[in-house]
Amino acid sequence: MPLRSKWQSLPTEQINPATLNIDKLAPVDIVEGMLNEDRKMIAAVQREKERIAVGVEILRMMFRNRACTTFLSFPAALMATGVRGILRGLVERKLVDAVITTCGTADHDLARVWKPYYHGDFEMDDVALHRLGVNRLGNVFVPNESYGIVLEKKLQPMLRDLWKDGRRSLSTKELLWEFGRRTESRDSLLWWAWKNRIPVYVPAIFDGAVGYQLWSFWQDHKGFSIDQFRDEADLADLVFGAKEAGALMIGGGVSKHHTIWWNQFRGGLDYAVYITTAPEWDGSLSGARMREGISWGKVKETARQVTIEGDATAILPVMIAAALARPRRSSGRVT
Repeated sequence: MPLRSKWQSLPTEQINPATLNIDKLAPVDIVEGMLNEDRKMIAAVQREKERIAVGVEILRMMFRNRACTTFLSFPAALMATGVRGILRGLVERKLVDAVITTCGTADHDLARVWKPYYHGDFEMDDVALHRLGVNRLGNVFVPNESYGIVLEKKLQPMLRDLWKDGRRSLSTKELLWEFGRRTESRDSLLWWAWKNRIPVYVPAIFDGAVGYQLWSFWQDHKGFSIDQFRDEADLADLVFGAKEAGALMIGGGVSKHHTIWWNQFRGGLDYAVYITTAPEWDGSLSGARMREGISWGKVKETARQVTIEGDATAILPVMIAAALARPRRSSGRVT
């Protein structure tokens, strides 16, 4: 079977948290079940079992506390995977109050409305893929026609319509709401953000395919602008108006930093769950544990916080499903 035909038979699907029926399990049971799949894994990840359970409990606190303003931050790569469905579900269910992310999140969320991505492999021949017009994002294949080409085809008409309607200056929140609304797709995180009026902020809006389309449009429409000061004013209102603040942060970079940066101005986060694969010893923001944020005043000394080391595409679906599960009644047994 030709290489392209082989992987084109394996489109990347979304994970739907509603299908993860684990209401009868407690968080520790779920984690134990994961470990029991391979007993050899226990020694390597034993220390993470309790951290995952703690993370689930903190998420439950944030989701159920109406006084808590909850931030969700993550990098773009997750939107190219099945976890897009989990992240979309958080916005769809109004479990978060604001999203801070990167331009690539808009890239992948929008592109996948119109074209499929595919399962691939980390060890593929990248020269052969390039010659086929296929981009590799880890083990996800993104054909050119599913990325830049379709985004140009779909976004340029949207931008022209906004221009004709007199919309010459938009914040990233306003722009992404407009893009989401015009997709008319319930599979899209941006569509749900628009419908539920949940802001999506992208501090580095030009660092991606959507950003390039904005730059390209600006070449012939020099009166068009992206007003990020309005985004920052919105964030200030959210932070200073929050009675309590919590954040689910996946990965580092600008998304994580912008979340903790703004929350330092209210004395730090009250709740924080951070999932990362980065090592602490390299000094990177991605590797920085939540406890390091306490020294900067970005996380409160009294905060309920945890850093979980692991692959979010494996951990996050289970954690979200567990956090949303109904608490199990006590059996009354003493152990």
